[in-house]
Amino acid sequence: MRQVIDNFLNYLAVEKGFPPNTIAAYRNDLNQFAGFVEEEATKRGWIPPWAGFDRQSMLSYLLDLRQRNYAATTVARKVAAIRSLFNFMVAEGVIKANPIQDVRSPKIGKSLPKPISISQVRLLLEQPSKVSTPEAKRDRAMLELLYASGMRVSELVSLNLGDVDLENGYVRCLG
Repeated sequence: MRQVIDNFLNYLAVEKGFPPNTIAAYRNDLNQFAGFVEEEATKRGWIPPWAGFDRQSMLSYLLDLRQRNYAATTVARKVAAIRSLFNFMVAEGVIKANPIQDVRSPKIGKSLPKPISISQVRLLLEQPSKVSTPEAKRDRAMLELLYASGMRVSELVSLNLGDVDLENGYVRCLG
């Protein structure tokens, strides 16, 4: 079983060109998983150890990770590594089908951006005033528009001259 993992990691490094840190994370996750599978195989008499591994076994592994208080992001990374390993094993003919094909990773929420303080905003808005070039005036106007409107930088840089109405005092932003 450990040989299959080594072959998979070699495949990721050589053929897929994964960086060393990613390979190290996969190695850690998959060796932990292999320990779980070997323990289950010993209890249930699976020969080879992958022989009896199924969806229910994977759910047991996920429950084990949850009981150890792993973060959802860590569990999702481990599931991705394991799913990739099983896909590799299918491609190499080690097993016939991926037993965890229908197992979902935990949902990972996105964290909200952290706003900067008013003093940081003031400091930021003062920076373009330190030089007196047309670009500095442009930069100040852009920073003030970002701060006042809450638009994204990508929305700001995609504005066209026709989107700005100085006469009526508004900017049309399509995001």
